[in-house]
Amino acid sequence: MSDRSARVPASGTVHWVGAGLSTGSGPARLCDTADGVRLWHRTRDRAADALARLGLTGRAEPRAYTLDALTAELAPGDVVVSMLPAPEHAGILAACVGRQAHFACSSYVSDAVLDQVPAATAAGLVVLTEAGLDPGIDHLFAHDLIGRARQAVGDDTGASYSLTSYCGGVPAVPNDFRYRFSWAPAGVLNALRSPARYLDEGAETVAERPWESTRRHIVDGEVFEVYPNRDSVPFVEQYGLPTAWKPLTFVRGTLRLDGWLRAWDAVFEELKDGDDARIAALAGELAAAHPTTDADRDRVVLAVSLDVHGASGQSWSGSYLLDLVGDEEESAMARCVSRPLALGVRHILDGSLPAGLNRAAETAARSEEWLRELALEGVEFTLRVDC
Repeated sequence: MSDRSARVPASGTVHWVGAGLSTGSGPARLCDTADGVRLWHRTRDRAADALARLGLTGRAEPRAYTLDALTAELAPGDVVVSMLPAPEHAGILAACVGRQAHFACSSYVSDAVLDQVPAATAAGLVVLTEAGLDPGIDHLFAHDLIGRARQAVGDDTGASYSLTSYCGGVPAVPNDFRYRFSWAPAGVLNALRSPARYLDEGAETVAERPWESTRRHIVDGEVFEVYPNRDSVPFVEQYGLPTAWKPLTFVRGTLRLDGWLRAWDAVFEELKDGDDARIAALAGELAAAHPTTDADRDRVVLAVSLDVHGASGQSWSGSYLLDLVGDEEESAMARCVSRPLALGVRHILDGSLPAGLNRAAETAARSEEWLRELALEGVEFTLRVDC
C-alpha cells in the first residue's frame, strides 16, 4: 500500500500539537481550508488562551495534550502536526501509524522517525518533515536555484560550484549582545558545542567549535557573521546536485549580526571548559539577561546563494533572500516556521503529497510551486540571477 493511489485519504481533520513561540498563524491558515482543527496544549485552558491569542476562538477546538489523549481522538486520515521538541516526534508518529493518521513537523528527520518511515509508507501515510524555515524554506531556495543553474549550464558537463545557505533569527533592533533569546538558550548553546562538517575549497572540513569558523558575510550590502552548523555534506546528495559538478564550497550555517563573535566571547570561554551542569546554568543566566520582551521585534534573515562555473567558460549565479521583521500579530520566526508547515499540511489534505517521507519540496518544479504559494501567504523573499 505504498503508492500514491493507495494513500490513506485525508479526513480533513488537523490536530496541531503545541502552541509555543513558533506556532504563529499556521493554525489560522488551516482553519481556512481544513474541515476541523484541534489545538492541543498542556491544559485545555492554555489551549483556549492560545486560540484566543491567535484569534481562533470558535474556529478551532482546544484540547489538553497527552499522547494517550491525542491517540484516542485520532481517526484514519487525520493529520497530526507536531510543534513539540524533536525528541517527542517519534512517539507521536508511532501513534499516527497505529491509528492510520498522517504526520507533519518542521524539524530535521531524526533516526527515530526514520526508523518508522517504512511502516508509515506501507500503511499509506504521509510523513512530512523539514517543512519550516530552516529546515524548510532553505530547501526550497536551494532546489530552485539548482534547477535554474542546471538549465543554464547543463548537468552533464564539467563544472564547479559554491553553495551557501545561512539562516538566523536576530533582533530587529541590535543590542550590545547582538542577540535576544526567544527560545530555550540551552538549544543555542548545545548547537555551538556540536561539531560542524562542510566543504571548503573542495575539501571536507570539520569545525569542532563552530564559532571558531565564523566569517564575515555580506547580504544585500549589509555585513553579517556566519558559521557552519550541523552536517552539511549529506545535503549535496539530498539536493540532487549533478555528479559532473565539483563542489568547491558547500555549507549550511547560522547567520548572526555583525559584532556577535566579539560580544559572545565570554560565552565561548564557558563553552570550551564548562560541563553540562555549568552550561545548563549559563543558559538560565543568558535567558534572564537577554530575553525577547513583548516590546521587541525579531528579524529573520535567510540567504541562499549558488555560483556555478562551467568547464567551457559559462557561468551562472543566483541567490534568494528572505528578510522579515516581526509585527504585532506574530514574530517573524513564527510566521516563517508555521506558514510553510501549514502549506505542507494543505498538500497532505489535497492529496498532492505521496505516502512516505517528504521534506518540504524535493524537486525544482515542486519548489517553484511552494515558493509561489508562500509568496501569496505573505512570506516575502527576493530572487536575483546573474548569467
